[in-house]
Amino acid sequence: MNSGSNKIFQFLNNQLTEPMTKFSQFRIVRGITAAGTISMPFIITGSIFIFISAIPRSFPFLAGLWSVSLNKVANLYQLINTATMGIVAVYFCLAFGYEYTRIQAQEEKIDLVPLNGALLSLMAFVISVPELVFKSGVMSLLHTSTVIDGWRISNGITRFGATGIFTAIVMAIIAVKIYTYCVKHQWKIRLPKMVPIGVSNSIAFLIPTILIALVVVTINGFLIAVNTDIYRSIAIPFKLVTNLTNTWVFLLIVYFIVHVLWIVGIHGASIVTSLLTPIMLVNLAANQNGAHLPFAGEFNNTFVIVGGSGATLGMVIYITFFARSAQLSNLGKTSLVPALFNINEPILFGTPVVYNSYTAIPFFLAPMASMSIAYFATKLHMVNPPIAQVAWSTPIGLSSFIGSGGDWRTIILAIVCVIVAFVIWLPFIKHYDNKLFYNEQKKIHLTQNINGGNK
Repeated sequence: MNSGSNKIFQFLNNQLTEPMTKFSQFRIVRGITAAGTISMPFIITGSIFIFISAIPRSFPFLAGLWSVSLNKVANLYQLINTATMGIVAVYFCLAFGYEYTRIQAQEEKIDLVPLNGALLSLMAFVISVPELVFKSGVMSLLHTSTVIDGWRISNGITRFGATGIFTAIVMAIIAVKIYTYCVKHQWKIRLPKMVPIGVSNSIAFLIPTILIALVVVTINGFLIAVNTDIYRSIAIPFKLVTNLTNTWVFLLIVYFIVHVLWIVGIHGASIVTSLLTPIMLVNLAANQNGAHLPFAGEFNNTFVIVGGSGATLGMVIYITFFARSAQLSNLGKTSLVPALFNINEPILFGTPVVYNSYTAIPFFLAPMASMSIAYFATKLHMVNPPIAQVAWSTPIGLSSFIGSGGDWRTIILAIVCVIVAFVIWLPFIKHYDNKLFYNEQKKIHLTQNINGGNK
């Protein structure tokens, strides 16, 4: 590695790696990351039934079969989607409240109960969900054709869905902070020692419960008096952020940062893309209701980084069958099957990609190119947008087909993304392979000369 490369890596490490590493250690960031992971099984389960219902849209010849079979019980099996994706904010709130409380308790060495934090977070969130109006000095529950006794209804309680995730996060932060403050300062009702421990703990839990309820109601009441509420107020800044993330330029920056972090040894995807999970879920729900947003669901592993970070599937296939160097050839044979399921840690650390100036450029350039192709193909309505969540390890083609609700054109799009990424990789990996091959041959000749001289 030359001195110029060393300077570049040193610059990236100082200006990007260290700040992002510190950012990833924030408790809220770790809580959101964990909550996204915990909520994913519910989201995927609900998406399965969205996919089933969407199949006739992509294959019209099945419409007749669906009408006499699955459509007759659609209201029954779609309850699964309503109970999962339809109230995903509830799951996210509980998971985040639990994880955030657990992290606080662990790192501040205080006696917090994670389950209590989860339940308090849920209570705070639910208080912010119903819609009220303030007229003639009276707080009244809003009641229209779509809002019944304050609860906005559209295939379930609307604010419990993906759009409520941002409010759930903020409410959980408030609840856990108040709970932590009460425990730190020992604000609790003390009962005699003869009282059973279960009763004593529940009574000790009473003060933060009442305090959180009063704080949230007071904030919500003030906002309602000025013709808004907590939910709508929180939605404004997050809506701006969501709109920003749906732009091509922003996504270029996201994938550049993710892969530059990888190059200097930091798991970029776990830091950056995990934070975008709430936004991708909001977009997924919007697509299910008729929107056409590319950055939704499993857009990342379906189109952008097929084969793993760096969009390496095509490169892995190439080195498996055509590499001249023993290092890359053996690495390809080991990595091919995992790469089909978007797992490429063997490539990242075996090539290696980390701190390797030979592979740095294609590593961040290939996913930026594949993202651009998938983004504009979706934006221009050449393919259907993601409407169902799939597991990130689903193989190429199958993930896009299921995620789009059965659009066969997305299979072609995914293959095109892989090919374009490979074209970017090809000259760089060939050059690196030739360098390794030359070094291997040089070492073999040197060994033979030494052995020959010893005879």
